[in-house]
Amino acid sequence: MSRRRARVWAGIDAGKAHHWTAVVDETGATLWSKKVDNDESAILAALSEILELAEEVHWAVDITGRSSALLLALLAAHGQQAVYVPGRTVNRMAGAYRGEAKTDARDAYVIAETARHRRDFATIDVPAQLAADLALLTAHRSDLVADRVRMINRLRDVLTGIFPALERAFDYSAHKGALVLLTGYQTPAAIRRRGRARLTAWLANRGVRGADSLAATAVEAAGAQHTALPGEDVAAQIVAELAAQILALDDRLKRIDQQISETFRTHPQAEIIESLPGMGPILGAEFVVAAGDLGAYADAGHLASAAGLVPVPRDSGRRTGNLHRPKRYSRRLRRVFYLSAQTSMMREGPNRDFYLKKRGEGRKHIQAVIALARRRASVLWALLRDNRVFTPAPPVAQAA
Repeated sequence: MSRRRARVWAGIDAGKAHHWTAVVDETGATLWSKKVDNDESAILAALSEILELAEEVHWAVDITGRSSALLLALLAAHGQQAVYVPGRTVNRMAGAYRGEAKTDARDAYVIAETARHRRDFATIDVPAQLAADLALLTAHRSDLVADRVRMINRLRDVLTGIFPALERAFDYSAHKGALVLLTGYQTPAAIRRRGRARLTAWLANRGVRGADSLAATAVEAAGAQHTALPGEDVAAQIVAELAAQILALDDRLKRIDQQISETFRTHPQAEIIESLPGMGPILGAEFVVAAGDLGAYADAGHLASAAGLVPVPRDSGRRTGNLHRPKRYSRRLRRVFYLSAQTSMMREGPNRDFYLKKRGEGRKHIQAVIALARRRASVLWALLRDNRVFTPAPPVAQAA
């Protein structure tokens, strides 16, 4: 029977159907390497075997999404802590080892070896119920928004093929009344036959605001085209179906936005996050999901660095002061700070003043917004640390 090691490293190449796990010792020798089905009994059996190999096991995973949720939950339930090794790092580290083969077993070995050599990877915490709920809701909302953009683009493309004047007349991404119009009338001939007065009444009966002006614009567009294009009847049917689907999707988005707001406001620090100008419940929920536990950030600079708001140097020889945007950061966290900064600078206040100051210094728009986002990261971190809401005037410093 082989002796029990003091410490080993377990690398897991996670997948939907199965995970491949490789365990290495302090010399880099492989002690255990097997495929483990993404099933509770299989994971528990593998966990029991690996824990028998050493007194202390260091776990590393390359995926923290839904496919590894059961694995991470079982590790946490047995008092095991895993770290996250990004796929980009695994890909680059693979070149440091012999061979060019790309297999799950080799990837798991590289993950374990990377975790053995580096001790600065972020630990993975199994999210609490609130964070898990917000993660699911915000991800579902992102999918619905992407579906809406795709359907609007498709609608505009089909409508251009039969009625380009009507396609140019409205912004269908923001005009609900125009979508209601398309559910009933899609061709120039149909709109001309209906006429302005009856079209206005038809729209008003369906709760469209500004029905008269909308009908007038549609009739004017119909008067500019008297030619029926090939495929008009089929295209009109497709446009009507797409318009109805977009309206139904808008209702779904309203309901999920309400659910996200209600769920987010049960967070103990929701009032603090929402008090920051430009940070509403939707962005606040995405911040909670993307940032995780605030205790993982030693200071405001670490939070800003995680969001990709701190430039990194790329100096070589005499070439110094060459700063660039980092490549490894949370895109979702950066998006939260960037969008909230854009929203906050629209109104009078310290955020707009800071933006205008940066513009006055010669910064471009995007540079000024990023500078504002970096400042807001520091402010939000301080608010959450001190557990107080945002106020336009800075707090009075008290003597020690």
